[in-house]
Amino acid sequence: MTRLSTGIPEFDKLIEGGIPQGFFVAVTGEPGTGKTIFSLHFIAQGLKEGDPCIYVTTEESRDSIIRQAKQFNWDFEEVLEKKLIIIDALMKEKDDEWSLVELTPEELVNKVIMAKQRLGGVGRARLVIDSVSALFLDKPAMARKISYYLKRVLNKWRFTIYATSQYAITTSQAFGFGVEHVADGIIRFRRAIKEGMLHRYVLIEKMRQTNHDKYVWETDIKPGKGLVLLGRMSERREDHALPKKVMEKIKESAERAEGELS
Repeated sequence: MTRLSTGIPEFDKLIEGGIPQGFFVAVTGEPGTGKTIFSLHFIAQGLKEGDPCIYVTTEESRDSIIRQAKQFNWDFEEVLEKKLIIIDALMKEKDDEWSLVELTPEELVNKVIMAKQRLGGVGRARLVIDSVSALFLDKPAMARKISYYLKRVLNKWRFTIYATSQYAITTSQAFGFGVEHVADGIIRFRRAIKEGMLHRYVLIEKMRQTNHDKYVWETDIKPGKGLVLLGRMSERREDHALPKKVMEKIKESAERAEGELS
């Protein structure tokens, strides 16, 4: 099996060397937990290995993504439209070839395929959709159907995909029920306040065809380096569990969404 490095050697060790080629991986978590930086690592590594890379940004501008990359010594601007295309779905500029005026699954797929053709790649390629939640914020019951459509169509173009997905801060519930059901892998980012300080964590909840690590790891974001693993956590389940009433509400909401899909 061919595996693609995440760009973080310590993380690669947790998944037998990397993401299996062709996988659709859900990178989930609350805002500020490191999902975008984790995705930038994946793209930077792809550029290093000569893979065609496409980054779809729905919640930040193209310029913002380029500036973030520079914070960690990755010069995306130098390789734009040579090895990398950043599709901007936020600014929606009509005269920009790599901007999405209408954010729909069909338009996104068409633009991504066009970008790969422009990069001249017929082999494997890396794709980040950050975030896929923007496609179904106003229709969360369609999340599974839309995610399946993206996976089914883009898989034919030999993409290995990161699809970031937002979670609510208050309930830790996904904005769009069903993305994880479609994914081949789930990498879950979390955060907590302890003694007045922000702590970030990551957990590999699912990775098909992989004997992956089962522990929670604390992470940090270092200027000039990116996301790093600080160490493995030994915590109780209740350290991350939500109150019973909140869990009941989440379950009821999920059941309603499931009913809408049937």
